[in-house]
Amino acid sequence: MGIWVDTDMGGDDLFAILLAERERKVDGISLSFGNAPLAQVRANAAGAATAFGWRVPVFAGAGASILGEVTTAQYALGSTGIPTRGLTLPTADADHPDALPALADWLAGESEAEILALGPLTNLAILALARPDLLDRIGRITWMGGAIGRGNHTASAEFNAAADPEAIAILLARNVPFAMVDLDACRRVEIVEADVTATDGSPLLRDLLGGYLDIALSRGRPAMALYDPVAAALLVAPELFTLAPAEITVELAGALTRGRTIVDQRVPERANAFIVQDLDAAAIKALCLSALEGHS
Repeated sequence: MGIWVDTDMGGDDLFAILLAERERKVDGISLSFGNAPLAQVRANAAGAATAFGWRVPVFAGAGASILGEVTTAQYALGSTGIPTRGLTLPTADADHPDALPALADWLAGESEAEILALGPLTNLAILALARPDLLDRIGRITWMGGAIGRGNHTASAEFNAAADPEAIAILLARNVPFAMVDLDACRRVEIVEADVTATDGSPLLRDLLGGYLDIALSRGRPAMALYDPVAAALLVAPELFTLAPAEITVELAGALTRGRTIVDQRVPERANAFIVQDLDAAAIKALCLSALEGHS
């Protein structure tokens, strides 16, 4: 059975998709704002499809949050949302039809559908509002986002959550099956310069991996968490993870805490999602990096 990927197409999104499409059939990709504005995200997706020969259909989704705000990570990732060490994805044109009807059509033919979500959850929240009749066809959304501990966009909130907290609330309120791969889980899977050097992939992928590591190096840290590929690893190799039920809510109004995901494990009967309780960091890192090999 194929999967669907919803992404804001930055560097780690690209690495995650390479892992997902190696291990599973990807039936479709929907794009949203996030790492960069939607126009740039579409350019990134077109370049990645050209560079890596993807034949999966790609669709353009949300350009702004449910409330119409556009928050991007360009302050950390640069104008394209994909930091590099000099090489770039090829420039390519692509027709990206609307995401909502494509995602709805896909779900209509599925049962226990699996969705890998790598950015703000706006596209999936729009689906929940427009086609609530299809939600029972979702087996699980595996989302890289949220934070149990400290955030990264703010002290309280992880970026994907802060970019559209209402979208999270919409999905959780409708009891859509949900697994959150949060910052704390992802921070246990890190790359260092030796991993970039050892990567047996194309010069472009090695460059992009190095550019991704440079986010941490520029801040005086020797290692960078892999983030999105860890969520992809949960979808393709769940045996490397231990999940636990939790009740997740999201802060919508706090002046200093908007976008914070609150994870409560005190009353298992109130659980509405799963979180990562433990993981095999070494095996997940090896799996994620192995997906970058073999590309010319």
